[in-house]
Amino acid sequence: MKKILGSVVEAIGNTPLVRLDRLTRAHGVEGTILAKLDYLNPGFSKKDRAALGVIEEAERSGDLRPGQAVVELTSGNMGTGLAIVCGIRGYPFVAVMSKGNSEERARMMRALGAEVVLVPQARGSVVGQVSGEDLALVEQAAQRITAERGAFRADQFQRDGNWLAHYRGTGPELWDATQGQIDGFADFLGSGGTYAGVTKALKERNPAIRCFVVEPAGAAVVAGQEVTQAGHPIQGGGYAMADLRFLQGVPVDGFLQVSGDAARRMARELAAREGIFGGFSAGANVAAALRLLQGEMRGKTLAVVICDSGLKYLSTDLWD
Repeated sequence: MKKILGSVVEAIGNTPLVRLDRLTRAHGVEGTILAKLDYLNPGFSKKDRAALGVIEEAERSGDLRPGQAVVELTSGNMGTGLAIVCGIRGYPFVAVMSKGNSEERARMMRALGAEVVLVPQARGSVVGQVSGEDLALVEQAAQRITAERGAFRADQFQRDGNWLAHYRGTGPELWDATQGQIDGFADFLGSGGTYAGVTKALKERNPAIRCFVVEPAGAAVVAGQEVTQAGHPIQGGGYAMADLRFLQGVPVDGFLQVSGDAARRMARELAAREGIFGGFSAGANVAAALRLLQGEMRGKTLAVVICDSGLKYLSTDLWD
């Protein structure tokens, strides 16, 4: 029997790794997809790891004072993780989020004790599709609130605790679970923390492991493509931001683009065939991995992360 944990924070990480054999057989591809079920973290997403990593790094450095308020821009997942960690550690937390994100996320953060500030979308934006322009408005609000309250800004795009959580946790967990028998990793970019941390960890152990960046079709700026569709339904990433700090100096072995429709279809298929109830980005990751197995990674073993739970999208068209 496993030990009794001192708090829910100790339940973050060490998530299961599952073969998606029913899905690969259905698509007639050679090879294996391994899904890291990070939607089983306490806050139902991989961002629990980043939230804990950022807070712990700030505590160690002295950047975060006891009882100080914490503010963060979020699509909902990082905010949920921070609501949990800050609640346990005794920090008031303010989540600043676009109204374009699903309402379930705001409700969950409030239930966990967070103050949630919802920022109206830019003119012409579509609910459920958060653009880079929407994100810029949320960033302005987060900066203002941080200054007004003398708060600590848990900046997931800048704080090294984000990628270090995946370098120290997710990457080694993948390596250990597979006993090093892993050929590739594909990841949909948000802040870039998961991709950077996992890629560094895996390539230190075996430089031949190939790591792929996944972006939305029409908003693949990291791949050097022109932005033709800044609005897309894959919440939590693909904001048409080319200057992701965590990617600097991190090798990329290839780029893939997945449309919102393809991510939606794959999320539904993942639920129906494998019993894994993930969100849009999970669908994007699995769709990208299938494409790789149909092409240059035929016969290989690829890992992806199931980033968050489909429960966070019940008000969207993901499950219509």
